[in-house]
Amino acid sequence: MYSTGREGVIVAADSPCDLRVPRAAVVADPDATRLARNSSALEQAGFCVSSATDAAGLAALLQDGKPAVIIADASLLPAIGTEAPVLLMVDLDNPAETSARPSGIHDCITKPPAPRELVHRASALIDLVARRNASRQRAEALREQLRLVSAAVRATNDPQEIANHVVAGFGRTFKADHVLLATFEDERVPRITATWDAPGLQPLPPGVLPGGEEAHRTADLLWAGAETMSSDAPETDDPPAEGARTGEGGGTASGLSSTFSTLAVPIGEGNSSLGIIWIAMRDRRRQWSRAELGLIQHVAGNAAYGLIQSHLISSQQQVVKQLQQLDKAKTDFLATVNHELRTPLTSIMAYLDMIQESTEQPVSPEVHQMLDIVVRNTERLRSLIEDMLSVSRNGLDDSLMHFTPVRLGQTLDLVAAALRPLAKLQNVTIEVDPVPEDPEILADEVQLQQVFTNLVSNAIKFTPSGGRIEVGSESHAAEDGTRWATVSVADTGIGISSDEIDHVFTRFYRASNAMSGAIPGTGLGLAITKDIVVRHGGKIDVASTLGAGTTVTVSLPLDADRSRAN
Repeated sequence: MYSTGREGVIVAADSPCDLRVPRAAVVADPDATRLARNSSALEQAGFCVSSATDAAGLAALLQDGKPAVIIADASLLPAIGTEAPVLLMVDLDNPAETSARPSGIHDCITKPPAPRELVHRASALIDLVARRNASRQRAEALREQLRLVSAAVRATNDPQEIANHVVAGFGRTFKADHVLLATFEDERVPRITATWDAPGLQPLPPGVLPGGEEAHRTADLLWAGAETMSSDAPETDDPPAEGARTGEGGGTASGLSSTFSTLAVPIGEGNSSLGIIWIAMRDRRRQWSRAELGLIQHVAGNAAYGLIQSHLISSQQQVVKQLQQLDKAKTDFLATVNHELRTPLTSIMAYLDMIQESTEQPVSPEVHQMLDIVVRNTERLRSLIEDMLSVSRNGLDDSLMHFTPVRLGQTLDLVAAALRPLAKLQNVTIEVDPVPEDPEILADEVQLQQVFTNLVSNAIKFTPSGGRIEVGSESHAAEDGTRWATVSVADTGIGISSDEIDHVFTRFYRASNAMSGAIPGTGLGLAITKDIVVRHGGKIDVASTLGAGTTVTVSLPLDADRSRAN
């Protein structure tokens, strides 16, 4: 009946066995008589059998494929290195065989085994492995489906979309009839309700699933115990999955009629629940496995995180919208005030000029001195109005800026000449360093003059009597090959503390020593200056030592294309 092929391998002479067929078995036993009897019993039961008498033969067989089952003598155990299920034959009178606990062995049988028992144990082992493999494949498929649900939840910040993804994903994955998700009144999440009904089914009537305080109590109870709750579980002697709670009598845990089988899953964060998910089946029972409950709770956790994050984002967006509305209201108010102030101020300045220039009725020197004070304060008020107008526009309007080639050195000389009378009144000296090469930059000449006028007038204002202001400029090339013109305005004034220097470009900000010294100003000059410099593609920096002076540095690009791009 049997013939010897490769060393140690015995196969049926008329029908070589394919180890890839569903009922392929490998029998390995050094006892030839027992080997023949066991192989015969398996063949008569419909197995395709390959046999081996030693470890080498067994290893050679296993290289050819993966059989459905291996029946091997304990003495050949070291040769077994396969994922196929192994039924090990042991001698109960041999302590070495009975005390061993080898890994990878699925079942044991005493030798010599009875033929009927051998066939039964081999068939049962194949069925067990098949069920485990099928269960593993189902778990993998389930995990993949719910992974897609979690991915959809993470891909949106809309709380209603998050809830819709969860109920639809649970409904399709578990072939449910109805799924409902509801959140409770809580500052961490919005009030959301989402439902899903299987195709062809009418939605559940109101009140069928617990809601309100009853649902909230149920969710809090389950969340505190990290559990889910199922009702109408099938009648079985097996215990429920760990983490699942059933109602007394198996049918009233959720308060539903016995026609429904339900699963309640809490949604929570921290020490309290945020909502609840109900999965319901009509007229059929459902028992939930540990793997299913674990995956459901994982997706519920993702949903809770997504709802909390989306609520935070929505709240932030509302705050931003309100701030934008307030900013617009502020801008509109400033624009209105500027318009109302400029009209009478124009008339005041015109009449002052007429009075001072009148030759028919000249004013006395005392009155003329008083008029000069009025003119200076009127000019100061006009400058303040202009600054507020710039702020009300949120900076310069690009369409109002006219870029032309401008000589930087010439601009600095004009600014210094215009401000020397003011500096003389303060007993402050302005020195403009000579420029070897007067670089030409692409800029709005009026706005550029305003930049340096603001900087020099600031320096005059904060420099005590007897102080000095130095204006210098130079051209240089950066590491990236771009060329820049740098202008520095250095004074010997009161300086700025290191704690406050980062705030000098903030609108309406004034340093503490300026406030305590009652030095006039609005805190808008440097903010407007920075806005103009940035719109020219430049940079502005401040360095200062308290009590020793301040240096403001402005860098402007000399490359016309770069200036135009900025």
